[in-house]
Amino acid sequence: MPGKYKQTMYACYLGHITQAINNNLAPLFFVIFHEQFGLSFEMLGRLVLLNFGTQILADILSVKYVDRIGYRAAAVLAHVLCFAGILSLGILPVVMPNTMLALSLAVFISACGGGITEVILSPMVESLPTTAKAASMSLLHAFYCWGQMAVVVLTTVAVWVFGADIWYYIPVFWALIPLYNIFKFMRVPLLPLVPDGEEMPISQLFRSGAFFIALLLMLSAGASELTMSQWSSLFAEIGLRVPKLVGDLVGPALFALFMGAGRTIYGVLGERLNLQKALGYSSLLCVACYAVVVFSPVPFISLLGAALCGLSVSLMWPGTFSLTSARFPRGGTAMFGILAIFGDLGGSVGPWLTGFISDLSQSSAVVQRWSQARGIGLEQGGLRLGLLVGIVFPVLMLIGVNALQKKSAGSTSISTES
Repeated sequence: MPGKYKQTMYACYLGHITQAINNNLAPLFFVIFHEQFGLSFEMLGRLVLLNFGTQILADILSVKYVDRIGYRAAAVLAHVLCFAGILSLGILPVVMPNTMLALSLAVFISACGGGITEVILSPMVESLPTTAKAASMSLLHAFYCWGQMAVVVLTTVAVWVFGADIWYYIPVFWALIPLYNIFKFMRVPLLPLVPDGEEMPISQLFRSGAFFIALLLMLSAGASELTMSQWSSLFAEIGLRVPKLVGDLVGPALFALFMGAGRTIYGVLGERLNLQKALGYSSLLCVACYAVVVFSPVPFISLLGAALCGLSVSLMWPGTFSLTSARFPRGGTAMFGILAIFGDLGGSVGPWLTGFISDLSQSSAVVQRWSQARGIGLEQGGLRLGLLVGIVFPVLMLIGVNALQKKSAGSTSISTES
C-alpha cells in the first residue's frame, strides 16, 4: 500500500476505537445506574436498544446521503457527534434531574455518529490499494476489539482506584479520541469504493438469495456479539457475585482480548483460511460458550465461557462483510450500509431481549424454583435465562453459513451472481 494511504488506515482504526467507546462505555456503568439511580434491567436494556436502534436509523440515512456529501464530510460529522455524545454521557446526568432522559440523550447523540461511522469505515478500507481485502477488513475490525479492551480495563481500574462516585469524569477522558480524529479525517487522502455510475442498484442486491443470507448472517453476528459483551459485566457482578474489578477484567476485557486476537490472527493468516468454514466452526463454539455461561455452577468457568465467546464471534461481523463484498464487488456504500443496518438490528434486539426476559422471568414460578434448587438468587436466575435466549443467534448464524455454502457450491462464479 502506498505510504500516503497508511494515514487513512490509521484514521479508520481510530474510528473503530471510537465506535468501541460508543458501544461499551455505558454498559460498564450499568451496576452504578442500577444501584445509584434505580434503573431496572429492562431500562438498562432499553439504553442498549436505543443505541443500536438509533444507529440503524443513522445507517439508513447514510445509505442515502453519504455518496452525496462525500466520505470526508461524513467522517468528520460522525466524529463530531461521537465526541458530543460521549462527553454528554458524563455531563448530562449531573445537570439534568431525569437521569434516564439524560442518559438517553447522550446515547442518542453518540449513536448517530456511530451509525455513520460503521457505514463508511469498511468501504473506506475496502477502497484502499491492497490485495488482501478480507485480511485488511478483519484487521480493521480488530481495532474495535482493542478499543473495547482498553475501554473496559482503563474504565474499570479508574472506578476501582477513584471510586464509583467519580464515574462521570471518565466519559470526558474518552471523548478526546473522537475529538482528535475529527482533525485527522480532515486531512487524510480518500478513494472511491466504486467509480461513479458503476454501483450495483439496491434492487439488484435484493433479487439475490445470497444477499438475504448475508443479511441473516449480519443480524446473527450483531446479536451473538453484543448480547454477551453488553451483559457480561453486570452478569459477573450480580449473576456470579464477583467483585466489579474481577468481573470486568475476566469478563468483558478478556472477551475483547479473545475477539481482537481472533480478528488479528485472521488479518495475518486470512488468505490461507477458508472463511466460510471458519464461520461455521465459530458458530458452534459460540453456542457452546453461551451454554457454559448459563449452566456452569462454577463462577470462574462461566466467566471463562464469556471470555471465549469473544473468540467465537471474532470473525462473524468482518467475515460477513468480506464474504458479501467478494460476492458483490459493485455493491458500494449501499451494500455496506444495509449490512450494517442488519448488524445493528441484531445488536439492539439481542441485548434488549436479554434484559426483557431477565426482568420478566423473575416473576415465573418455574424460574423461582430453578433458582432456589441451584442455590442462586432470583436476579441471577433471571439473568441466566435472559442469556440463554441469546443462544438462538449463533444457531441462526450456523444455519445461514451452511445455506451460503450450499448456494456457493451451486454457483458457477461470483460474477454471475453480481
